[in-house]
Amino acid sequence: MLTLQGVTYKHPNGDGVFTNLNFAVSSGDKTALIGDNGVGKTTLLKIIAGELACSDGVVIAASRPYYVPQIVGQFNHLTVAEVLGVDSKLRALSAILQGDVSDTNMQSLDNDWSIEERCHEAFLQWQLGDINLQTEMQSLSGGQKTKVFLAGITVHQPDIILLDEPSNHLDRDARHLLYQFLTATAKTLVVVSHDRTLLNLLHVTAELSKRGLRYYGGNFDFYMEQKKIENEALMETVRSKERSLRKATAIENESMERQQKLDSRGKKKQEKAGLPTIMMKTLKNSAERSTAKMKEVHADKLRGLSKELHDLRSTLPITDKMKVDLLNSKLHDGKVLVTAQSINFSYGEEMLWEEPKSFQIRSGDRVAIKGVNASGKTTLLNIILGNIQPSVGVVERAMLKSMYVDQEYSVVDDHLSVYDQTQQFNQRALPEHEIKARLKRFLFSKDDWDKPCKSLSGGEKMRLILCALTIGDQTPDLLVLDEPTNNLDLKNIEIMTNAINDYRGTVMVISHDVHFLNAIGITASIAL
Repeated sequence: MLTLQGVTYKHPNGDGVFTNLNFAVSSGDKTALIGDNGVGKTTLLKIIAGELACSDGVVIAASRPYYVPQIVGQFNHLTVAEVLGVDSKLRALSAILQGDVSDTNMQSLDNDWSIEERCHEAFLQWQLGDINLQTEMQSLSGGQKTKVFLAGITVHQPDIILLDEPSNHLDRDARHLLYQFLTATAKTLVVVSHDRTLLNLLHVTAELSKRGLRYYGGNFDFYMEQKKIENEALMETVRSKERSLRKATAIENESMERQQKLDSRGKKKQEKAGLPTIMMKTLKNSAERSTAKMKEVHADKLRGLSKELHDLRSTLPITDKMKVDLLNSKLHDGKVLVTAQSINFSYGEEMLWEEPKSFQIRSGDRVAIKGVNASGKTTLLNIILGNIQPSVGVVERAMLKSMYVDQEYSVVDDHLSVYDQTQQFNQRALPEHEIKARLKRFLFSKDDWDKPCKSLSGGEKMRLILCALTIGDQTPDLLVLDEPTNNLDLKNIEIMTNAINDYRGTVMVISHDVHFLNAIGITASIAL
């Protein structure tokens, strides 16, 4: 159904993304394509879709795949009909119905008389009844844009469907529609996602890494079980290699001490025997050569063991390489931080919520703000933080320190370097070597310190924020996260989850990722 043979891709500047990949998907397979940010998952989907040409290798597909891309605004200049690729057919159909049955119109329509009905059916299926085919994409929300592309599946009825992070901008109800479709469809699927609920609906997991593509015959939970077994075996190998290195070092030290004692005894015997000076020098040189040769033998062995250990450690999961130690909030658990009484917010004359909202947030709470897209979740966060005031009702706030992390990680200044960004949080005047040591702990090497923040991925920005929090003089009492997992791969989601679970303070989060909310121990929710 779909086969990739020896596929290699290089950027125009010559940098390689992946080499000699072989990938096979049978008809009806539902395959998850996972891997760290930057390994080339989106690039691989675009090659399969025919939007990119591979540098080498061949792609064989039984039919043209339909591609649902990540939505980042690149389609804003188009109408819905243009994005769906039906604009020319619709124009031709309209002209024919008005009496213009020219060959051009008939060829454009290609005998597809039901195109308008299928578009209407698709919009109903994906709950897009409030938009039409001439609506401009720039007027739509991120979730609506994604649903437009999903509607294209119903319109075009492809046999092979490629989905790139399809649930990123979808609210709870839209995600449920997507999950239903994935479960019911008999189409061939290749899906890139970090949504664990979605990944568990797929039959096969394929992991793309710098070492190539590896298959796991099951859904994501099965993959995680297999990875756990692999990682435990890897950790045992690392520990064994560490023991070998320590033993080799001890043997080297013992051998050198023994050789030095022998050399010292030999020298005393030579002096006592009254050997000529020239003979003494010859014997001394011979002993030094012997010692040097022994040193080199041991050094070679130690270098070999050190390299093997380094290579093994480089393959450890990122979560095993770093530890996030956030300080605790200074506020005692249970202290009232925010009290809202019958609040609402208006845009013009219309109130945002049908019913006013009343709630209380205490120190130590973990609160999820839930609601469909455009229900006012971010507006409520800004009211809670004091950035805007409610149109009606009263909000009382205690004195506290907060940090708001939006889904673009805009707390990171793109104009600064990685090192300079951490200095913005260095109220304790930590010395340069301490700042750089902490950057290393968060996997920013020497080569990264002068890198501009604008070049960082979402996961790297998240790690930089966590690093900065360990540098500041006080951890926030309230950590506010707005769709924090949207731009993260699975490993960076795990890092963030571990950090939040280690943090002793108050957390407020907007997220449609049920697995993430469960993993961070949400204790309450505000429904909009």
